Amino acid sequence: METHVVTGAFSYTGRYLTRRLLAQGIKVKTLTNHPHRPNPFGDQVSVAPFHFGKPEELAESLRGATVLYNTYWVRFAHGTTTYDEAVENTKTLIRAADAAGVSRLVHVSIANADAHSRLPYYRGKGQLEQFIRESKLSYAIVGPTVIYSTEDILINNIAWFVRRFPVFGVPGKGEYGIQPIFVEDMAEIMADAGSRADNMSIDAVGPEVFTFDELVRLIARKINRRTAIWHMPPGLALLASQLIGLMVGDVVLTREEVDGLMAGLLVSKKPPTGKTRLTEWLSENADKVGSQYHSELGRHFGR
Repeated sequence: METHVVTGAFSYTGRYLTRRLLAQGIKVKTLTNHPHRPNPFGDQVSVAPFHFGKPEELAESLRGATVLYNTYWVRFAHGTTTYDEAVENTKTLIRAADAAGVSRLVHVSIANADAHSRLPYYRGKGQLEQFIRESKLSYAIVGPTVIYSTEDILINNIAWFVRRFPVFGVPGKGEYGIQPIFVEDMAEIMADAGSRADNMSIDAVGPEVFTFDELVRLIARKINRRTAIWHMPPGLALLASQLIGLMVGDVVLTREEVDGLMAGLLVSKKPPTGKTRLTEWLSENADKVGSQYHSELGRHFGR
């Protein structure tokens, strides 16, 4: 029975991937920053903490695994958590995988990653892609744009706001694009990449591209809500998001996310790889999407 390691198997993308691997008869182990959180998989998934400060222990926790699926990253700097730290921690994890004899690395990056980007998120992801390509591991680099479901941070939370407010603020003109992928499609792409041996880089993106305005109107129409779009200067949109963040106890939007969105970085230059159409998925899940707000701080920092 093969053993695969999934970082963050109790979180978001990793949870969907883990379900798929278990269904294929693969033994799964997870590495997590929250080893004491409830295990939704029971004794089907064993748990070990990240030991970034103890590389030997980290390597030992990976020993015996054939594939490592790495979803570890940070959406934004928070407290003592920084992008630079996330880059170095990921490098430590990759070195430990090599030392442990892991055969295959499937690494979640982002579409349009660039080691020279002025945006730290994209720059850090680009630096890690270079590091992986220079490593000895067989690898697959999977670059999503936005991953959606009834639990995601963007599509679901837009629906949450549309359900509750008559006006939705959009930074700038709202003409920039977005190409989301369904979380099950993302999990399928990752699992398939783990079963292969060739080095590869693939963008994980859905078959539909929307402008941001189109996306908001589509969500409002599918959940049967009326909302007015208010085009705001980016700075004002950030200020408004900070005020709403105080209300929901979360970081709703960051300057970097606004810059990346308005720069068109949430659209891939490659052919679509996901199959699920957001328009159809919203019709099927209109009663669920946006019914609950999902907090990034709650998911990753326990707040």
